[in-house]
Amino acid sequence: MSSLEDKWELIHKAFLSLDRFDYRFDPNLIPLNGIYVFFEKGEFSHGHERIVRVGTHTGKNQLRSRLMQHLINENKDRSIFRKNIGRALLNRDKDMKMLEMWNKDMTPKKAREHIEDFDIGAIKKVEERVTDYMHSHFTFAAIEVSSKDDRLKLESRLISTISWCKECNKPSLDWLGNYSPIQKIRESGLWLVNELYKEPFTDSEFEEFLNKYFPNL
Repeated sequence: MSSLEDKWELIHKAFLSLDRFDYRFDPNLIPLNGIYVFFEKGEFSHGHERIVRVGTHTGKNQLRSRLMQHLINENKDRSIFRKNIGRALLNRDKDMKMLEMWNKDMTPKKAREHIEDFDIGAIKKVEERVTDYMHSHFTFAAIEVSSKDDRLKLESRLISTISWCKECNKPSLDWLGNYSPIQKIRESGLWLVNELYKEPFTDSEFEEFLNKYFPNL
């Protein structure tokens, strides 16, 4: 039976074997449907760059646009990843007034009716800071997973397996996530809240995952 640490090692080895991209990625080199993992500058464990986020998408053929929402499009309400980076930056700065504004979702029509309560210029400046951080700190890799059900199950298994290995997800002292106001992010060492500490891969599921998506590992 493989330990959680063994699975963590193999998951990282698998994704580290793939082509790596940053915000300048060519969309034609990214699958239309799949799962992505992010690596962050300065974050290591057991001698490996460590995965700091796992994600997918629900809409058909939306992987490329989902990555654009994280890395390019400056709209915190379309990317919880961007929103959490902004939260950590503002909390580190102890800018509680701006953090309160940043936390509000401007997507609902009712919220937009009170747009005068928001400093749009200040929000834009935070968006630019988030973009700068994303561009300077993150790279990603992706695998093709066509079925939505398969994507969601694999995403959950990957996040759970990685999060349960406490020894493997110790962030650096300088990790921005240490300043997150969200306890789950600080404690997990991951830019994630959902699917943490749920059901990890069973041994048979893990073997099937590696054989299907990383047959040459």
